[in-house]
Amino acid sequence: MKRAFAALTCALFSSALLAAEATPAAADAKPQPQESPVMSTNANPIVKMTTSLGEITIELYADKAPVSVANFLAYVEESFYDGTIFHRVIPNFMIQGGGFTADMRQKATKAQIRNEADNGLKNTRGTLAMARTMVVDSATSQFFINTVDNDFLNFRNKSPQGYGYAVFGKVTAGMEVVDKIAQVQTGNRGMHQNVPVEPVTILKVERSQPAAQ
Repeated sequence: MKRAFAALTCALFSSALLAAEATPAAADAKPQPQESPVMSTNANPIVKMTTSLGEITIELYADKAPVSVANFLAYVEESFYDGTIFHRVIPNFMIQGGGFTADMRQKATKAQIRNEADNGLKNTRGTLAMARTMVVDSATSQFFINTVDNDFLNFRNKSPQGYGYAVFGKVTAGMEVVDKIAQVQTGNRGMHQNVPVEPVTILKVERSQPAAQ
């Protein structure tokens, strides 16, 4: 179990030095075309992510993950994500982005944030979660979108091995774009694996609905 968790952590690791392969469990996961019901509340902010393969609309769960949402929106308001890519794409698992440019240059980020994986939200298909290193509270700018239900990423306990990955939003429109990204051809770029051969660029991320006061 510890070996499997360590391998998984590497698969989501934001550092170029520790970028790694998906675990066999992730790579062999079965496609799950049914999407979980979206429980939208008008109090939560909405962002539109325009990519080179289409638009994705995401509701951010400010009520359940205030730290993660505030962090993500701070990057959005600085246009940090504009011009970055989905640099790790693993079919039947997830697509990860928010930290690298098309030439695989890692962008400087803000401070690390607290892991909110214990907020009750699950890593189900279509959810947005924070990528991190093996250190529990190490997330910065990078995120991933689950393309299947990844229960093994969920919070189990407060140990480093069981803390999981913090969900802070969900795709409400454009899941077909996420699925399209998940199927692009990938390869190796230096020390990086599962990198799209043709860059999938995040052209712009912008708020389309303000948070309720």
